[in-house]
Amino acid sequence: MATKITLKADKRKILGRKVKSLRSQGILPVNLFGKGVKSQSLQVKTKDFTDTFKKAGETNLVYVETGADKELPVLISNIQVHPVTSKYLHADLYQVDLTKKVTVNVPVNLIGESPAVKDGAVLVQTLKELEVEALPTSIPESIDFDLSGLLEIGDSLKISDTKDIKGADVIQDKETVIVQIQAQKEEEIIEAPVEEEPAEGEEAKPAEGDAKPEESAEAKETKPEDQKEPSETKPEPKK
Repeated sequence: MATKITLKADKRKILGRKVKSLRSQGILPVNLFGKGVKSQSLQVKTKDFTDTFKKAGETNLVYVETGADKELPVLISNIQVHPVTSKYLHADLYQVDLTKKVTVNVPVNLIGESPAVKDGAVLVQTLKELEVEALPTSIPESIDFDLSGLLEIGDSLKISDTKDIKGADVIQDKETVIVQIQAQKEEEIIEAPVEEEPAEGEEAKPAEGDAKPEESAEAKETKPEDQKEPSETKPEPKK
C-alpha cells in the first residue's frame, strides 16, 4: 500500500501582486479548487510543498490539511516556476472526488535500449505525456515503453504497444507514435568555389559586384585629409 502523502495549508489573506512578500518569507501561494467546490486561497511552506511534490508529482494524491476542515484529496497542477531561479511561484490544488474518474497527463517512461541506437541510429520521441482517464486512486505514476524491440531504422512504438494499465485508460488515438528510429543526418559539406588563375601576362579582373580599390568605402574612410582629388577647374591665365 502506498504511503499517504499529506500537506498542511493555511488560509491566505494576501492576494494579487502582494503575494511577492509571502515568497520572500518562504511561503508559497496556492489555490484550491474543484468541480462543485468553492475556491480557496491558501498558502503553504515552500519547503513543505517542494518535499511533497517530489513524492507526489502531478499523478499521486495529496491530502491537504486546512485546520478545521477534514483532509481534502487533491492533485497538484499548474505549477508556475521562475524562469531564472527555477523557484516555485504558485501552484493549484485540484480537489477530486475519489469515486469519480479524472483526466490527467501521465509521463511517458522509456525503458531498455534500442539495438538500432547502439548501431548509430537516432531515437526521436514525439510524446512525453499521455492523457489518461482513471479514478484518482488508480492514476499510474508513468506509462512504460520498452525500446529493446526497436531493431532498425523505421521501427516505432505506438500507444497500443504499451501494456494494459490496470484501472486506467489512455484516451488518445492508440495508433499515435510515441518514439521512432530514424537515420542520423549527415552534415552537408559545401566546397568553396575554385578561382581560376589569370593567364600569363593578363591582369586579374575584379569579380562582378566587387568594388574597385579606389572606390571602396574603406579606402575613402582612411584617405588622409591633405590628399585631395585633382581639381577639374582650369587655372586662370596670367595677365
